[in-house]
Amino acid sequence: MIEFYLDRGSGVTTYLQLVHQVKRALRLGLLKPGDQLPTAREVVEKLAINPNTVHKAYRDLERDGLVETRPGQGTFVLLSLANPSLSAEPWLRRDLEQWIRRARTAGLQQDDVIALVTAVIRHSFSEGVA
Repeated sequence: MIEFYLDRGSGVTTYLQLVHQVKRALRLGLLKPGDQLPTAREVVEKLAINPNTVHKAYRDLERDGLVETRPGQGTFVLLSLANPSLSAEPWLRRDLEQWIRRARTAGLQQDDVIALVTAVIRHSFSEGVA
């Protein structure tokens, strides 16, 4: 089951953080069709947020066809976003983990790493670099 967390300093609304975390877990294969998401009550208790925030996130995911809410049972994953290439190339993750360790050793903070990676991704994909 997914464990939600909040980054209150990110500037991203709470409900979108929940949506992004579910989509990330689906993309990485951490959530699979049939898996149940935490109940709204569980998320509210853990994160101290408004229940409507959780319901809005789950409605967005349902509208996207990724989950299904079953009254009295919960919210269940319908669709995977996992890319087979991610699991077929474990060395990519290892290389990235090593790079991040080197960046931290060099004194970069999380926000620095995110900014650098985001810039490189945008440049690489806009230029069509493989």
